[in-house]
Amino acid sequence: MLGNPQLRSKWLSTAFRRYAQPRRYNSAPQYKSLETLDDASIKTFRERYFIPERPVLLPRRSFRDLPAYERWFRRLPMKPNVSRLNTDYLATHGAYAHVPLELTQSKPDTSDTIGHGHDSDLSFRKFHAPLSLFLQWIADAESQPQGLSHPMRLYLAQCQLLDLPQVLRDDFPTPQIVAQAGKGDIYDTNVWVGYPPTYTPLHRDPNPNLFVQLAGKKVVRLLAPRHGQGVFSLVRAQLGRSGTREAAAFRGEEMMQGQERILLERTVWGEQEPEEPESSHAGFEAELEDGDGLFIPKGWWHSIKGTGEGVTASVNWWFR
Repeated sequence: MLGNPQLRSKWLSTAFRRYAQPRRYNSAPQYKSLETLDDASIKTFRERYFIPERPVLLPRRSFRDLPAYERWFRRLPMKPNVSRLNTDYLATHGAYAHVPLELTQSKPDTSDTIGHGHDSDLSFRKFHAPLSLFLQWIADAESQPQGLSHPMRLYLAQCQLLDLPQVLRDDFPTPQIVAQAGKGDIYDTNVWVGYPPTYTPLHRDPNPNLFVQLAGKKVVRLLAPRHGQGVFSLVRAQLGRSGTREAAAFRGEEMMQGQERILLERTVWGEQEPEEPESSHAGFEAELEDGDGLFIPKGWWHSIKGTGEGVTASVNWWFR
């Protein structure tokens, strides 16, 4: 029955009227701007944010000294914060490295809807392929008259540094805040590169996370552990599923297409008029531009969208 688009739309509308009441996390959470840290000292960060497990934006532009910032991207001088991927550099040093890619594709009659509402018409697939395939797709997409509105999109998502040759790994030295704020243990380091719109669904990580924007823009919405748990459980209940799923599966296919993507995205990103005083805000929002860093404590739920023009790229360190 729900295969019919009109019936599916009616069902979703009814479901949201039933579950999206302004009580017990049933409405889209309200968000306020996340605090920005002015003092970059490790001591201040450790005492005020790392140990108490509070998210914070680190001093703006403080990660532009990473070698990857200059080597991986070409800035467009006439357009601030718009970059292109330096495919020549990456092809020279790592064209045949096998990397994880995500293919998002729209149906033939919905090619203009990627990232804009009709997400049930998206197909999603993960696979490993040579980095050269991703670089060729970017070159081809940029050369087309329609540019990056092509119905097929590739996203280099959660690419571990270990997937890359040493010369490219060296472009991501460990930041001092990662090495010195805690025990100095690094659980994993990952690179993310794509063209907007990119999307990571609501999830939580088992370790503290330093998330650094290298190129373009991303918007991050964060929910404290109990608020995020309520939102995620609500969506799962609407779909007749139980449990909260482990964080390791946060980019599973069921979360990146179909009804689960629709409900998660609308619940986290849907806009509504404020109905409660600011003190009752359930979450935070952070806008990152190139060189910005965000600390996400363990257990905090978050969802991320790439926006704007040009390539959007990030690197994150999970650490303790």
